Amino acid sequence: MLNVTNLHVAYGQSEALHGIDFSANKNETVAIMGRNGMGKTTLFKSLIGILPLKSGSIGIDGKDISKDESYQRVAKGIAYVPQGRMIFPTLSVTENIQTGLENAPVKKIPEEIYALFPVLFDMRNRKGGNLSGGQQQQLAIARALVTNPKVLLLDEPTEGIQPSIIKDIAKALNEIRKMREITIIVSEQVLSFAMDVADRLFVIEGGRLVHETSRASTNVAHIKQYLSV
Repeated sequence: MLNVTNLHVAYGQSEALHGIDFSANKNETVAIMGRNGMGKTTLFKSLIGILPLKSGSIGIDGKDISKDESYQRVAKGIAYVPQGRMIFPTLSVTENIQTGLENAPVKKIPEEIYALFPVLFDMRNRKGGNLSGGQQQQLAIARALVTNPKVLLLDEPTEGIQPSIIKDIAKALNEIRKMREITIIVSEQVLSFAMDVADRLFVIEGGRLVHETSRASTNVAHIKQYLSV
């Protein structure tokens, strides 16, 4: 469903990603683990089209999207929840979710969105800026989901969120995958969260993928070495 081949991305003359290769299947969750500054956000921004590729290719469901603008990638089935959530603080919860329906034929928010995130239904008339960090994260995921993606990218979804809400988000992601059979890619530093949601885990270090494991075969101590500062 997602195929990334020999991805090179640079900031000016400085190369940040050095030949990233990975793929993810339909109905699979993949975690990209790594410390800050190792290339997780750069990878996600290049997948959604915010950063141009120096070389390499990105395919969604067999279609090459490497040269597409971000909005064209969304139309082809990729959705992105950025680090820091980036919701609209002055819009209501309902209005925030509706921004994801901009190009949809039907502008009504699907009931399953509120079934996944009941707190958003309770707070649907509240301004996004008045929600807690965990509620804003759920709102950002809901906004991405209404675009009906084939691949959902989540950049550091647990950042700044209390542990009980992290568990709720893990549960919701597992529900989403079961319900929609979509591919989910999360970038993450919290290993327990990755182990709750991911079928496979990759470690990114210095702009390269240096380790891959299935959840069942994960050597927790080994991955923690990469994550410790």
